[in-house]
Amino acid sequence: MSPLVAVLCALLCWLSKSVHGARWSHSAYLSPDFRVLWSLGPGHNEITFELQVRTAGYVGFGFSRDGRMAGADMVIGWVDHGQVHFQDRHVKSSSGSAADREPEVDPSQDYQLLLGYENSTHTVLRFRRKLDTCDHHDIPITNDTMRILWAHHPKEPVGGAVAPGSLSQHDPQHRGARPLFLLQRADIRPPEENVKVWEAKSGEVKQGAPGEGVHWCQVVRGPHGLKGKHHLVRYEPLLSPQHLSTSGLQHITLYECLDSPQLADLAAGSGRYCHEPHSQPISCNTVMASWATGSEGFSFPPEAGYPMDELSSRYYLLETHYNAPTDGSSPMPGAGLRLYYTQDLRRHDAAVISIGMDPNWRHIIPPGQQKVVSSGHCVSECTRQAFPHQGINVFAVVMKTHKIGKQVTLRHIRNGVELPPIATDDNMDSDYQEYRKIDSPVKVLPGDHLITQCTYNSSARSAITLGGLSNREETCLALGLYYPRQRTLAACHSLPSLPTVLHSLGIQELNPGSNPVRIAAPPELAGMTLESRLVSYDWDNQFHEFQDATLKGSFKPLCWTAQATLLPNTDTDSHFPNITRSYTPAPHGDQCNYRRYSTEGWPNGTPLLELDGNHIEGATRSKVSRSSSSPAAAAEESLGLSRYNSARRRDVASATVALLSVFLLCWFNR
Repeated sequence: MSPLVAVLCALLCWLSKSVHGARWSHSAYLSPDFRVLWSLGPGHNEITFELQVRTAGYVGFGFSRDGRMAGADMVIGWVDHGQVHFQDRHVKSSSGSAADREPEVDPSQDYQLLLGYENSTHTVLRFRRKLDTCDHHDIPITNDTMRILWAHHPKEPVGGAVAPGSLSQHDPQHRGARPLFLLQRADIRPPEENVKVWEAKSGEVKQGAPGEGVHWCQVVRGPHGLKGKHHLVRYEPLLSPQHLSTSGLQHITLYECLDSPQLADLAAGSGRYCHEPHSQPISCNTVMASWATGSEGFSFPPEAGYPMDELSSRYYLLETHYNAPTDGSSPMPGAGLRLYYTQDLRRHDAAVISIGMDPNWRHIIPPGQQKVVSSGHCVSECTRQAFPHQGINVFAVVMKTHKIGKQVTLRHIRNGVELPPIATDDNMDSDYQEYRKIDSPVKVLPGDHLITQCTYNSSARSAITLGGLSNREETCLALGLYYPRQRTLAACHSLPSLPTVLHSLGIQELNPGSNPVRIAAPPELAGMTLESRLVSYDWDNQFHEFQDATLKGSFKPLCWTAQATLLPNTDTDSHFPNITRSYTPAPHGDQCNYRRYSTEGWPNGTPLLELDGNHIEGATRSKVSRSSSSPAAAAEESLGLSRYNSARRRDVASATVALLSVFLLCWFNR
């Protein structure tokens, strides 16, 4: 076969792939009947979506700042006798019940329809938009947690109507909201190596008091027959999404343990409450995997895997956290993780480090405040002792707060200069805290100072919130996945020093040896218990003094090793680092200087959009015919397979001619 023919035959293979299903970077089931797929591109600062919904009626999809309909940014689409109707809409940000208010059509149509069709089971819509459309009716898509709204209805509007009242109201079971990362989402891909599967799980979990959360600890033996070093390359929850939504399960953390006789006995048991009084602590402090509700699991990047070796660790601690049902009667189902590991070692050993506030009562969040800031420090002396000379590379971060956390930033200071934050989220959701993938791994050098800074909204609480492990308490942590692994530092935390806490409450001196703890000075507080002071403090008028004291006062570094000991010479009181140059985000320029597709005067005068050589008539409908209703096509589409490739969209007739020509050429030259 001639070189030309060989090239043309290779082209045949490429073209055959291009007319099959699109390759998407990410996907998620918003409900069992509603799947969304998305990828960045194809243009700069653009994102492309595809909705695959089990309905013959209309479909709604969009974004909200807080998960509610008021102020939502929506698209509505449906297929009616081969005509695809597609509309950029919004809901007014006004008082009253927005859940039953119909989205109205935007004057500016900023979502561009690429493809639409239906078959006997599904409606499929593909479209793209700018990350920031610069339309005040649209919500920018950022690295923050996005609140996704979805809805579908079995019926479609008659004749493509756009007037108010044209959309039938959907049932509550056919609509919902879900938090998602859209831009910094870790790739959910099957491992490429030959892998083995290990399921680390607990048995049934005893309930606590009615309405109380439960932390359950189960020591498990590592994979059977593990010989030599392996790499963990992926993990995911054992329970299905349907079971997870009803189990009350909130968090799963898997720790690597140091071998001890105690662990063998615990592994033979059925588990226990993690914080039983008078029980001996379990010596497992190195985080191996962390999952939280809303996460679909995590895949390590191709260059790194978490090392597993029976010689260094035979036992693991599985810690599960449940929000218990209110009846407190029956046991809760066991849970765990499915872990994929391989003996095909990757280039780097990965590890996890925890950075932030140590869970403790000294972490105080006053009630009734719109904004309370807490900071947990990983001081430079800890990183100087622990990190290798070339530093570590952080490639993913999960940021954790409980119910009232709203913002988290992992700040990075080097020699007094604040570098860009390693990760930040200004729209946190306590029910969705999974690893976010860092676009390019961030190098942290020995001597760098890290700060996990958390912002809370306690305006709905009438009593103080203290730091701790339960959902009624609060936390401020960032777990960083990094490589290469170092074995010196497992958790790099801090706590406000006791003098800082006392000063923030207007206390000068405590009465030593008193039980309960009582105040000695100033005179006006003498004899009052510390607990009474916490409860009776005038937070409304003295909050700013408290916040200033906690942010500028001293703190105690807690640099924990895997053996639950502190690094030497690191536990002396420290202060906020002297930052000579703060980080200021670079200006992005005029992101809004691009062509806009306006539908002023709707529905007359709708423009004609040209998309990669294919004409789509107007912003509201497209002459894209419905798919074949043959059994084969129906099966393909109901499995979520598209007929076109969004990244290499071509005219179907041209592709068919090209395929036929190359096939005939290869045939006659065989």
